[in-house]
Amino acid sequence: MTTAAPQYATAAHNLSQSARVEAAYTNDSSSSTFIPRGDTTVTLNYFRPPEDSSAPYNYVEKQADGHQRNFGDFDIQLPIRDIRGRENEYNLDKDAFQVVSGLPESAERDFVDDASIKEKYYPEVEKLILDNVEGSNRVFIFDHTIRRSNPNAPRAPVTRVHIDQTKKSATDRVHHHLPEEAEKLLQGRYRIINIWRPLNGPVQASPLGFASSSSLKDEDLIPIEHRYPDRTGETAGIRYNASQKWHYLSGMRNDERLFLECFDSEATKPGTKVLGGRVPHTAFQDPRTPKNAVGRESIEVRALVFGP
Repeated sequence: MTTAAPQYATAAHNLSQSARVEAAYTNDSSSSTFIPRGDTTVTLNYFRPPEDSSAPYNYVEKQADGHQRNFGDFDIQLPIRDIRGRENEYNLDKDAFQVVSGLPESAERDFVDDASIKEKYYPEVEKLILDNVEGSNRVFIFDHTIRRSNPNAPRAPVTRVHIDQTKKSATDRVHHHLPEEAEKLLQGRYRIINIWRPLNGPVQASPLGFASSSSLKDEDLIPIEHRYPDRTGETAGIRYNASQKWHYLSGMRNDERLFLECFDSEATKPGTKVLGGRVPHTAFQDPRTPKNAVGRESIEVRALVFGP
């Protein structure tokens, strides 16, 4: 049985400028129903390397001395494209993201109890992946995270460009979660895919932005040690590059799911048609968002996907 890592809120003084703007948006019953749509220009928060040139790291759990990471960040304005109405133009092999719409209401209604989520929602996610990821024949869900735009929430939307996994951490996760089968599974195609959805859609504030994998260069990825109490994983910070093409899905609804591919072993093979197999993503603040907009609530489920 998978146990999610302990979750901690980020102190306001540790947030980037764009993240502090995000934190100002809270749930309000009198909120406007306006939903920003269409292409626009937004501010995104990118990785800044440690000043001493050391290897970047961050701690998963809150540290007593308040030192959570040794790297910085910076904000930059760039264009972002709304893919609403053009969802079918994007797919996992080319972009490392895709959208599935028109799904029935989940058997899990509240999304507040981990045990209930695992019992009711995980099987729905497993079926969704098997039905929509060509060639997939096995799914192992290893955790999930719920995010709420509320100052008191354990996890808020992340306003820093990142990728959850790297080749190293994907391989390590196969060994960690499926040790007896790992060597055999690693001989075939293996991926890590996040399934993201809003819980209180349509999304007004803190939408999720994602850059096409085909526009990302390998040198743009910076490995970051992700330090748990009992082991060290690896995520990726992203170095800004003007060639990166950013997208979002305006007003994302509860019946929609966003597939975010963090790693695909097929992308590492010579002559592959998979263009990178890793998607940078981040929450962002749309400047057109009403000041009293409803704060976004969402869940992302992370899964190892095998086959063919």
